[in-house]
Amino acid sequence: MQWFGKGSDNIEDRRGSGGGKVALGGGVGIIIVIIGLFFGKDLSGLVGQLPVTTEQTDVKRGSSDQDDPEKKFVAGVLKSTEQVWIEQFNELSKSYQPPVLVLFNDGVQTACGGASSGVGPFYCPGDQQVYIDLSFFGELKDRFGAAGDFAQAYVVAHEVGHHIQNLLGTSEKVQNARQRLSEKEYNKLSVMLELQADFYAGLWAHHAQNLKDFRLEPGDIEEALTAANAIGDDKLQKQANGEVVPDSFTHGTSAQRMYWFKKGFETGDIRQGDTFSASRL
Repeated sequence: MQWFGKGSDNIEDRRGSGGGKVALGGGVGIIIVIIGLFFGKDLSGLVGQLPVTTEQTDVKRGSSDQDDPEKKFVAGVLKSTEQVWIEQFNELSKSYQPPVLVLFNDGVQTACGGASSGVGPFYCPGDQQVYIDLSFFGELKDRFGAAGDFAQAYVVAHEVGHHIQNLLGTSEKVQNARQRLSEKEYNKLSVMLELQADFYAGLWAHHAQNLKDFRLEPGDIEEALTAANAIGDDKLQKQANGEVVPDSFTHGTSAQRMYWFKKGFETGDIRQGDTFSASRL
């Protein structure tokens, strides 16, 4: 993909020399790191359980630095999501409030609690911010075999998808349902939530290609689908444990993740993104 315009100003850079380190505590920390393999999880109910120590870091607000190509790239992706979702919300007769994307190293404090880089990129509904340690993009390529700039753009768009769910009240409904459902039943809702975020990422890609400063390149959609395939619950569980436990899925299978991203991209219609049909939401 190519972005020719100015990047978003809704970037908060908390990276610093050794700052923001998080100390994970006990078994909860181990669980969080494992969940981090399934990037994109709403961590509001988990990250805050960690005992955390942090150091102060410099905070810089603004778009991209010319000598920081990764920051410039995510600022451009974020700007394109803003343009797409402003238009989509206008069609819903709603006003879109974009999230802030926070860049950090090692660890970060959020309204959802403290988190280490091990959790991967995530969205915190408490402060309506997306959090990314840019070193994850290297892991996405080397560990998950999902190379390419559009695989990275998919990560950002997926997290923004969780922000859309928060603004539309979907996340709150899922969280409220947690009190009356078994773990198995709630996991199914969690899968539906994640698949809808994948759909929203695909919908973004559909409409972004019509923006004046955005250009899809050959192979971009394939890169996103490769990333979606790489982080399916079934594939990750098979790699980690040699077996697959469907009742423990929280994000969906590789096939499901690819299907919903592709559906969003092919239809561009937000009304087609109801992953919760026939659910108890």
